[in-house]
Amino acid sequence: MTNSPMDPRPNARKDRIDSLAATAGATGTAVKDVRIDTAGSVKDTGGVSLIASAWARLRRNPVFLFGATITLLFVVLALISPWIAPNDPAQRIQALLEQQSPSNPVPGSAPGYPLGADDFGRDLLSRLIVGARQTLIVGVFATLFGLAGGLVLGTLAGALGGWVDSLVMRVVDVMLSIPSLLLAVSIAALAPRPSQWTVIIAIATVQVPVFARLLRGSMLAQRSSDHVLAARALGVKQSAIVFRHMLPNSLGPVIVQSTLVLATSIIDAAALSFLGLGNPDDRQPEWGQMLGQAQKWLADYPHLAFYPAACIIVVALGFTLMGESLREALDPKSRR
Repeated sequence: MTNSPMDPRPNARKDRIDSLAATAGATGTAVKDVRIDTAGSVKDTGGVSLIASAWARLRRNPVFLFGATITLLFVVLALISPWIAPNDPAQRIQALLEQQSPSNPVPGSAPGYPLGADDFGRDLLSRLIVGARQTLIVGVFATLFGLAGGLVLGTLAGALGGWVDSLVMRVVDVMLSIPSLLLAVSIAALAPRPSQWTVIIAIATVQVPVFARLLRGSMLAQRSSDHVLAARALGVKQSAIVFRHMLPNSLGPVIVQSTLVLATSIIDAAALSFLGLGNPDDRQPEWGQMLGQAQKWLADYPHLAFYPAACIIVVALGFTLMGESLREALDPKSRR
């Protein structure tokens, strides 16, 4: 800064700075006398990945542990159910059939059969245990097929953009405008013969737009990220940018959403089976199917509906708690 020629003391600012420096040097410690080791040290802890950071919070979260415990028990039970079921779920037990009468069409509990039997004299406990496997199969396959369809549509819309994005999103908007259960019922009703696979296809179709919209939003956010822009500047092919950079970094929210969709898939499968659109062969029990068969006995024998309904509610709760905890742990905006 140039001093004004009218200033009677052109060096006033310089003299003031020199006087302050001299005062500090006389009363304090000179900078050159300060030793670096007296200032302390910083511990080098290294970086922490997003997954490791999320797991550190999840293992201290009682909600996640409770939901994961329910989910793990359900999966283990479904996998080993044919070997731990006390009886064949399709077999009519003679000891239970002897209890039937016109006034008592549904046998109650008996030694070796703590939950009693259904109206055909089949062990209710064995049917509940084996029904866990069928429920898991429907939920997992419906989620996987819906995830696969959503990945295809979401990748096309998020990577290509333009008219492809507009076309895919309009189809998705039309599907989302129809209530999910109504759309699933409509798709399942089109099958000439109801079966387990019609339920899986119907539920998977309903889940496709959910995954597609979520993945498309994540990939649009990745399009403007620094690492994608750097790859484009280096001349990396578009296909490599999409499948090596954009898609892997966009799958986190989609995977978390799949745990929540598992819960809704189990509930929707139970609803379709309750309406008679599922597997008609009751020799392979499924919780929704058992719930539908119990409705005619609901007034006099409510336990036939209570047990499968309770199983559906508990399992859906486990997946929901686990999925919500995962979402909170991986989303920086909702971390607690």
